[in-house]
Amino acid sequence: MKTIVVAGGCFWGVEAYMSRIDGIIETVVGYANGTKKNPTYDEVCVGNTGYAEACLISYDEEIVSLEKILNKFWGIIDPIVSNRQGPDIGTQYRSGIFYSDEKDLDVILKTKDEIQNKYPKPILTEIKPLSCFYDAEDYHQKYLKKNPGGYCHINLNAD
Repeated sequence: MKTIVVAGGCFWGVEAYMSRIDGIIETVVGYANGTKKNPTYDEVCVGNTGYAEACLISYDEEIVSLEKILNKFWGIIDPIVSNRQGPDIGTQYRSGIFYSDEKDLDVILKTKDEIQNKYPKPILTEIKPLSCFYDAEDYHQKYLKKNPGGYCHINLNAD
């Protein structure tokens, strides 16, 4: 099993969308690449911890490729805006791809280059090694499954 962390605004929608892809074994929402140890949701929301709301994806590469996962991800975010997705504004809502395996970088950059052709402005999605990831509180995990009418800026039926 391999992992990748993606950030695309509110983590509830990213998690709900990604969890529906065949070959993704597990999704966990949390906080990626910040500076404070064990941040809380309230601390991250203030916007001074450096964290992005993110989704840790564990997947079976025999069933789904990283390229396919990333192409799905690019399709649900706006990669040319900074510190924002949909109505969610702040550094914690920036888009990003955070990798643990250096070998994944070539695939990440390939998909970024391909998607860049669809936009008149440069892609602003962060692409960095994963420095840290902390699980979000339990009530955030599988939030939209527990709260089907809950807030979500992502089209969960996007192809």
